[in-house]
Amino acid sequence: MSITNQIRFNNLKGDIFGGVTAAIVSLPLALAFGVASGIGPIGGLYGAICVGFFAALFGGTPTLISEPTGPMTVVMTAIVASLTASNPEQGLAMAFTVVMLAGLFQIIFGIFKLGKYVTLMPYSVISGFMSGIGVILIILQIAPFLGQAPPKGGVLGTFMAIPQLLANINPPEAILGVLTVAIIFLMPKQVKKIVPPQLIALIVGTVISLTVFQGADIRRIGEIPVGLPPLQLPTFSAGQLTVMFVDGVMLGMLGCIDTLLTAVVADSLTRTEHKSDKELIGQGIGNIVSGICGGLPGAGATMGTVVNIQTGATSALSGLTRALVLLVVVLGAARLTEPIPMAVLAGIALKVGIDILDWSFLKRSHKVSVKGSLIMYGVMLLTVFVDLIVAVGVGVFIANILTIERLSSMQSAGVKLISDTDDDAILSQEEKQLLDRGRGRVLLFCLSGPMIFGLSKAIAREHNAMKDADALVIDLTAVPMLGVTASLAIENAIRDASDKGLQVYIVGASEKIQQRLQKLGLLDLIAPEHVMSDRTAALRQAVAVVDSKGIPLGVAA
Repeated sequence: MSITNQIRFNNLKGDIFGGVTAAIVSLPLALAFGVASGIGPIGGLYGAICVGFFAALFGGTPTLISEPTGPMTVVMTAIVASLTASNPEQGLAMAFTVVMLAGLFQIIFGIFKLGKYVTLMPYSVISGFMSGIGVILIILQIAPFLGQAPPKGGVLGTFMAIPQLLANINPPEAILGVLTVAIIFLMPKQVKKIVPPQLIALIVGTVISLTVFQGADIRRIGEIPVGLPPLQLPTFSAGQLTVMFVDGVMLGMLGCIDTLLTAVVADSLTRTEHKSDKELIGQGIGNIVSGICGGLPGAGATMGTVVNIQTGATSALSGLTRALVLLVVVLGAARLTEPIPMAVLAGIALKVGIDILDWSFLKRSHKVSVKGSLIMYGVMLLTVFVDLIVAVGVGVFIANILTIERLSSMQSAGVKLISDTDDDAILSQEEKQLLDRGRGRVLLFCLSGPMIFGLSKAIAREHNAMKDADALVIDLTAVPMLGVTASLAIENAIRDASDKGLQVYIVGASEKIQQRLQKLGLLDLIAPEHVMSDRTAALRQAVAVVDSKGIPLGVAA
């Protein structure tokens, strides 16, 4: 497998045009996310350059555009606020170290081929999580949108301060913010295909602020350092070490989810298939470099990826081109961004937050599933008002418990204790005759389907209903997998039957299941000749046991 991504030169025009167009789309978003995070616009730009370049070079999705995204910015904002509050001198350096840790964890996920498991969570949880991040991004933009400095306390602080923010609104900046959102929302589709609305809003808002509102007190980006960034060395604090590692895992996981979901979108547009584990390694390398350069963490970005593909890109050359175009902007044209009003960037970020909200599922989740809807809203509220990790953990736990309960109730029908032919079971004619001859002294315990831990209750229920008999035939022919908890439930049934003097037969157990039973010591309780592959043969032997005890055939014991 090639170390680098698929860089080809047979579509030079399409890849370069796609990369330049994606850079134009990325510029206002990178500035907006940099300001929103608290790091500054230069952090957003270097995040877009570093993650974009190295993820394109080493990733596994040729047309994917990687850059700071709304979800990653929201998490990074919380990390920066937390670490700088606890350690004002080194907090920002520690935040960049968390970005490096996130990249390191992404590389580990990729090396151990965990990419396929990263997105293996219920859609209701993903939807609630992403919508919660969208709400957070919207709330955090309220203050700069209204022309004021963000209040202390993050999301909750801003939420509680909304009445005060509305009372102290700065009209010129609020007008610029509203104008920005209006341009992005109302721009005709024909124009959007030619020029990204975010760039037009950025230019129009800046021009109006310099002409119409000339002399007004408007907060602007200000000077952006020109040149290469100072390198950030990994910085740790003994008191924050655990928090930094947890934040690194969370940021890395979020980046994986964000990226792989976008990679699926790219696959659907290009009719190709991405290499998820290789993509995670590329993303990890990009985030490590971004942290070293003092940039925001990034992930696969849906908007940039779609624009890139629609403008003709087919290889990773487009992503490299985009990163180099942004680097030229930073090195040579950074001064042009100085007069951009903060309210305009807040309007751009606000629109991103609105787009992150999963409107499609929000509108119909209650129709699809009431339980799924409750999980989604619960995860969303926990994400906004409690913690991102708690939200995902609680959501996945509840969703999995409900799923296991539903599967267990469905599969419990496959756990049957049959004592005569009146029971609802599929038996051959000879097997029915054999059970008739046994007249209740031969019990057939049928199990089918994967025996997960949720079925132990059904096994125990049938076991408790077991009446006096002379032989027990346990049919495992249709059991592909036997979990530990279900194994212990079967163990109880076998040991109880053995203690009561019943002859126990195991039928149809696969080699793997036999190994599990052997480790539990159950095969020591059963004669080797009673471990059989044919159910009918086992029933014949069981009926022979009844005959040998002298119970008249046809007479119930």
